[in-house]
Amino acid sequence: MSEMKISMTVNGRKVTKTVATHKRLLDVLRDDLNLTGTKEGCGAGECGTCSVFVDGKLVKSCLMPAARAEGADIETVEGLAGLGPLTPVQKAFHKTGASQCGYCIPGMVMAATNCLRQNPEADLDEIKERMGGNICRCTGYTKILEAVEIARDVVAGRRPEIDLEADEPLGDSFIGHNVRRIDAPSKVTGRLRYAADMKMVDMLQMQVLRSPHPHARILSIDTSAAEAMEGVECVITADDVPGTDGFGVFVHDQPIMARGKVRHVGEAVAAVAAEDLVTARRAIAAIKVEYEPLPFIGTPEEAIAEGAPVIHDYAPDNVVKHIPLRKGDPEKGFAEADLILEDQFSTQSVEHAYLEPEAGVAFVDHDDVVTVHSPSQNITHHRHMLADILGLPINKVRMVMSPVGGGFGGKEDMIYQGMLALAAIRTRRPVQLNFTREESLIASAKRHPSKVTYRMGLKWSGEITAIKFDMLADGGAYGMSSEGVMRKAAILSCGPYEVHNLQVDTRAVYTNNTPSGAFRTFGGMQAQFATESMMDMAAEALGLDPFEIRRINMYRAGSLTHTQHKLDRASLDQVLDAAEAASRWEAGVPNVRGDLRGDMGGPDTRKPCTLGARIVAEVSDLASGDHPTKTPTEAAE
Repeated sequence: MSEMKISMTVNGRKVTKTVATHKRLLDVLRDDLNLTGTKEGCGAGECGTCSVFVDGKLVKSCLMPAARAEGADIETVEGLAGLGPLTPVQKAFHKTGASQCGYCIPGMVMAATNCLRQNPEADLDEIKERMGGNICRCTGYTKILEAVEIARDVVAGRRPEIDLEADEPLGDSFIGHNVRRIDAPSKVTGRLRYAADMKMVDMLQMQVLRSPHPHARILSIDTSAAEAMEGVECVITADDVPGTDGFGVFVHDQPIMARGKVRHVGEAVAAVAAEDLVTARRAIAAIKVEYEPLPFIGTPEEAIAEGAPVIHDYAPDNVVKHIPLRKGDPEKGFAEADLILEDQFSTQSVEHAYLEPEAGVAFVDHDDVVTVHSPSQNITHHRHMLADILGLPINKVRMVMSPVGGGFGGKEDMIYQGMLALAAIRTRRPVQLNFTREESLIASAKRHPSKVTYRMGLKWSGEITAIKFDMLADGGAYGMSSEGVMRKAAILSCGPYEVHNLQVDTRAVYTNNTPSGAFRTFGGMQAQFATESMMDMAAEALGLDPFEIRRINMYRAGSLTHTQHKLDRASLDQVLDAAEAASRWEAGVPNVRGDLRGDMGGPDTRKPCTLGARIVAEVSDLASGDHPTKTPTEAAE
């Protein structure tokens, strides 16, 4: 591995380091200087989590070769405040609650700082545009933009600095009050350590060999060349698992690495723990796997077709879970209907896109307790499954939930923790695995794609007489959270409406696609998309206002839910009233208003960003004789 010596100034201190020539500035900051406030979210210059200043210019450090930093002046998030008090931008982020998971926040703080350095009087459009290179998955950006505006006004002297410190009186309860997050200071300064930021003495790096096939039998795995390489400490496959190899939320159908056959592209087949990433990647490339391709299933319809290939032997019909709900007499309800509507609704696979790719560290402590640090959202369940996989008593397995850099349900399913633990046992050294964004996309669970076939009967008055709801969902290669998702989809299938006659079926089936798992709403989104679309279509067909048809059918105190639960109270009427008032709703049939609506774009509606606002402003300045590249000080002179 070739090396080079680079000298630069980092946060005001001269630094000289000998580093590998392939490294990026991001790698040098994180690995060689331990400045882990600068994050890697995508590795492609898209997300902005790695933003730093290079000679005063905001730069995506994941795109900058380390060699180009020779002689440069580098400023990272750790250097903004140093050991002193937080900067106005950092204080404003703390005040507004702009940091949630916090993974994007160091990059956001750097971009906001750059915005106000470039133009201390930036308006909202310019703030949005200058912050446009940074992505956040948690916040919706509103609080971030609010924080930048507050910091701008404090720096300009239009607001007192005490505004950054003062909070509203709490009174007797936290409920209903704005309360600062106690972890925000560590996030806005980059001090909070996520799993990928952890550093341990003598730590190895893991890399994973993944399947190029959607469905194939593994005939042989030859790891001899990889094991013989200098710097490789261990190579593991499913054959090295000492206990019961299988995990999942409801059905333990997934091995920690492919056992016997692979079931989706990207499935782990083998893993290497080595002294460094380069060695681990070279070792992975040296592993030889012989596959026998098998017929694969690409859609749920193919999965349930007669004679379809069987993905898991325990489920010869490829059904992960079928949840049926029955209430009343649907056929009688349809016979009483004045109008019957029928349609189909499809939803696609959705990536969680959390800013923190999967990561973890495992080690065996002095008492032989296997410890795994990872951003697991289901950590107690993971611990019990891991104990079975490793063949250890539960008191010899410890799971530590590292800060979660965004999850949204996507880190509820255990995927890689077993590999890490097994490698730590084999080597008796700490082992770290950090997914690339590409690995996260190919190996982590997604929102279930679904197809809903819907039949709804209604009276001319708007009352629903019957519903037939059939959902077919793509569970992917493994069960993961599919059973729970189908239960929730069935329970919420027909919305918050009392339907006396209904037939609901939700089914998740195995395919050779990337596994589907938990995602916010847990099946409710797919179901409600179909139901609320049908309600709007029914309103249009019956000449009713969308709010009116919902009030006609809504749950009330005493209503029986789809699962025959009697409600002693219900508040949907209050919700609808509040939504109608807050939106300044103009009542009427959906298809008669066209472009004449008057309830859009009110005074409390935040307007979208005007693209190119900064460029237009700079062209205007140029036309009036001001040069757009001048600093505020130069312009004043």
